[in-house]
Amino acid sequence: MAFQTHLDTEQPEQTYREFSLDRPGKIIFVGHHLSTGTQVKCLIRTITLAGAVLEVSPSLEVPNNFYLEILGIHDEIGSTVVKRDGELVTISFNMLINAEFLHHVLRLNFET
Repeated sequence: MAFQTHLDTEQPEQTYREFSLDRPGKIIFVGHHLSTGTQVKCLIRTITLAGAVLEVSPSLEVPNNFYLEILGIHDEIGSTVVKRDGELVTISFNMLINAEFLHHVLRLNFET
């Protein structure tokens, strides 16, 4: 299955290779003046250069825009909700992540 996202309305839709990750993460809510405060745990099921699929509690209100942090990596990735289906939330990253960063994430997941 491939993750598809519409990053720019003037460009055709692109498909990115999807990798199974199943790694814990955090959804970090963005507050006033881009401050971060509230954090909730999630499970990152799959990831691509353009986005991810997260698993969260079905009762959790996920904001449209937030930062995603992957366990073991302290970078915050700006993210936007694309769709929600129960406990699964499909997100797009606000910018494509670097292929080397994705490789690092996948390697880290393999090593643990």
